[in-house]
Amino acid sequence: MSDSTTTAPAAAVHAGDGYGPFAYLAAPNAALYRRVMRALLAEKERFTVHVRPEQVHAALVADGGEPVTEESVAEALERLAQQSWGNLLAFPDSSRVTALEDFYRRRMLFQLSREGEAAERALAQYDAALGTRGALQSVALEDIVALLNQLRERVAEAADERPADPAVVHQTLRSLRERFVELAENAVAFMGSIQRTIDLHDADVEAFLAYKEQLIDYLERFINDLLTRGAAITELLVSLPTDSVDFLVTIAAEREAADAAPGEADTAVASARAVWLRQWSGLTDWFISTPARESEAKLLRARARAAIPALLAVVRALHDKAGGRTDRTQDFLTLARWFAALPTDGDRHRLWRSAFGLTPVRHLSVTASTEDAWASADLGNVTPWAEAPPVEISPQLRRTGAYERRGRAARVADRSAAKALLVDRARQEAEQTAAARRRILTGGPKPLSAFGVLDPESFRLFLGLLGDALAAMGPTASTAQVHTSDGELTVTLTRTPGAGLAVISTPDGALAGPDHLVDIASAVAEAGVSS
Repeated sequence: MSDSTTTAPAAAVHAGDGYGPFAYLAAPNAALYRRVMRALLAEKERFTVHVRPEQVHAALVADGGEPVTEESVAEALERLAQQSWGNLLAFPDSSRVTALEDFYRRRMLFQLSREGEAAERALAQYDAALGTRGALQSVALEDIVALLNQLRERVAEAADERPADPAVVHQTLRSLRERFVELAENAVAFMGSIQRTIDLHDADVEAFLAYKEQLIDYLERFINDLLTRGAAITELLVSLPTDSVDFLVTIAAEREAADAAPGEADTAVASARAVWLRQWSGLTDWFISTPARESEAKLLRARARAAIPALLAVVRALHDKAGGRTDRTQDFLTLARWFAALPTDGDRHRLWRSAFGLTPVRHLSVTASTEDAWASADLGNVTPWAEAPPVEISPQLRRTGAYERRGRAARVADRSAAKALLVDRARQEAEQTAAARRRILTGGPKPLSAFGVLDPESFRLFLGLLGDALAAMGPTASTAQVHTSDGELTVTLTRTPGAGLAVISTPDGALAGPDHLVDIASAVAEAGVSS
């Protein structure tokens, strides 16, 4: 009995030399071992010191997993307590010995070892990190504003020579740190999940379409909160100068170091103060931009704003696919399935020629006389091949296999003038588009009937934006907001109950339809103001 008692701690020490407590994850019965370890950790959280196999078996029966027997649970406990793993400590159970034969029967009590508990808590944290989806926490922004106001009040009290309560200052700083960490980590996780939602929208189209309206509203609400409360947080951070921050973090550091061991108080205060200053610097960098870099809050706002047109583009693609429209990708996939279904290579070659028409005749050059004959014959699309001039092929191709004439290479043509013309034309088109965009800006909600007359360039741009907004609104919604593909314009369209007929005139005609309220704003100007 004494041998078993003394060897269990030695097993744990040996397992602590490496990563033995994680070894059961690669064992054949890893799922059972995980359930056993979770049951033991739950018992320890209820302050149970030693656990019997029948208690573990009862816990596994109650957890709703696969049915297990008492024998398999006992074997799993003994395997987890072996020296090479060291997840558990095993002790003889002599409390229920009433006869000599009970003394010789093997009865064990089990307890989590330090290494086993650390491994299980690490795995629980791993599962929690994988399972979290993240969120954009508007409430956290509100809490940060309230906590910074409290810190500013403590600084004001100190300026009035009123003593600050170290417990209040310390707890306020801790709450501020916790809320900020939650905000930052959840925002990163949420934006990552948004990108996966956009990239993997084909996995469940119906779920995506049902989810996108709520998601867009959620993003818009957080962007507005980040604009307003983020500005308030920036103002509060700027209002706390360096000496005030030093005053607050020194109070927190001294309170944390109050329980330090004798002779280590000064070191503990310096270490805690450095940590608090570093964390405060991270908070200010997250909300305040500098000429050298943009703040994380601004980058997050830009990513959230860019996710909205990306989601709308996905919705538009799904609607196009549902409406029967296709693209070249689907054509190539269909053609690949046809190739895979054909029995012989000869059939595949015939399908290739039929699909792409890459017959050798299309690559042959013709003589100048043949081209002149084609031009003079005034051929049409309905001219039969038999009535068209014949194709005269140079005999040099038959003799040498190549039509190119040997000799000096032709001089490289100077295309600088053509390139300059294209650049000038692109510049003119960009200026015309920018001018058209400026002409259709509304400066606030405006009825369609108030647009009056639009020039063709402005009307073409306005018609595309109106079509996108109407498609996003659908037959049931009362309002919709869309963005241009480059994110420079934001269009908000609102249905007006009982509105009359709106007519927009152009030099090419008139557009008539039910009147709506439309707000066309420049997202670039909005971003400049917010930054």
